[in-house]
Amino acid sequence: MQIPADKGLDHTFQLLTEGYCFLHNRFDKYNSEIIETTLLGKKMICMVGRDAVELFYDSSRFTRIGAIPKRVQKTLFGENGIQTMEGKQHSALKHLFLSMMSEEGLQYIHKLTVEQWNAQASKWNKGERIILFDEAEEVLCRVACIWAGVPLKECEVSKRAYDLGALIDALGGVGPRYQEGRKARKRTEDWIKNILSEFRNGQFKSVGKAIEKIATYKDANGKLLDLQSAAVELINVLRPIVAVARFVVFSALALHDHPEYEDKLSNATDSELEMFAQEVRRYYPFAPFLGAKARTDFEWKGYSFHEGDTVLIDLYGTNHDPTIWQSPNEFKPERFIDEKIDLYNFVPQGGGDPARGHRCPGEGLTLSIMKATLSFLVNDLDYVVVKDQDLSINFVRMPTLPASRMVLEIR
Repeated sequence: MQIPADKGLDHTFQLLTEGYCFLHNRFDKYNSEIIETTLLGKKMICMVGRDAVELFYDSSRFTRIGAIPKRVQKTLFGENGIQTMEGKQHSALKHLFLSMMSEEGLQYIHKLTVEQWNAQASKWNKGERIILFDEAEEVLCRVACIWAGVPLKECEVSKRAYDLGALIDALGGVGPRYQEGRKARKRTEDWIKNILSEFRNGQFKSVGKAIEKIATYKDANGKLLDLQSAAVELINVLRPIVAVARFVVFSALALHDHPEYEDKLSNATDSELEMFAQEVRRYYPFAPFLGAKARTDFEWKGYSFHEGDTVLIDLYGTNHDPTIWQSPNEFKPERFIDEKIDLYNFVPQGGGDPARGHRCPGEGLTLSIMKATLSFLVNDLDYVVVKDQDLSINFVRMPTLPASRMVLEIR
């Protein structure tokens, strides 16, 4: 069978003007879970759904090498980081990252999150208005650095949080937003390279934490990572934690839009908090799609793939696929009681087995942070959501947030 092809020479402009809905609009138009389009002058095969995710994460058929655009490496991921690796090199580094995700590590980050939210709240005065997103990025920057063992002066928190956030915000940016991400990447790498140099020179210790694991990591030849590579990987620990600030804002928005859950969560069990957090991750837009390249020629469901074909998997669309989810466009945390979740149908941060593939190894950290923050919002913080603000979500902007970034008034 021939893959339905999007008409026209190039659809980059349409991607920029349709955002998260770009792929869905084409799947819907051609009534197909697979379509072909052209972006940045290159043919792209785009897929959605559980079966497509399972195929996408088949490492015998797809590789990430050459699939991540340089513009994304120069901002979000860093050049030549773990996301661009395959084989033994990727497996060894992935094992290193997974070793940081022990139950003890998850409990520690939960504790840190609670402590840092309470410390931040102690600075707010009654009647003061705060922008939750900005506060969350600073809180989570502190959490990330303490958890990873990275020294962070209080006078630097705002600057470092801003730069780590700018790496994320540049993902779908063009012009000034993208250039700001490039500048933030350089500033952040310079900062972390200096910290790593101090650690390796014995100027401070951080036993058992991420900085020690990365600074002392040796490759198959017994060599330490060069300073640039070590910095990229340490930033790949810090940045995703700061990225959870977006889920924090969406959690607060969900509580605002569905106030019936405030009382439920005030006395919630851990599993009830987790259901709410998981539904936030499923329902709201986060990562739009991911890319890979075909290793070889093969057929799937009658469609032909050829070596070197670039494939995009629609993460947001899969999390809203009506063949997977009941009433996918409704916010229903209870769905996680009855609906079957596996490695390929629930993909807010990628799919597949994190131990063997490219799924984000930090989802446990994300959930720990979100649950601690939800408990803080419903039990410890007395606030109202300011009425005169714009809480609409711009689905064209990637990554997105409520327009006002969630303004709260402290009571």
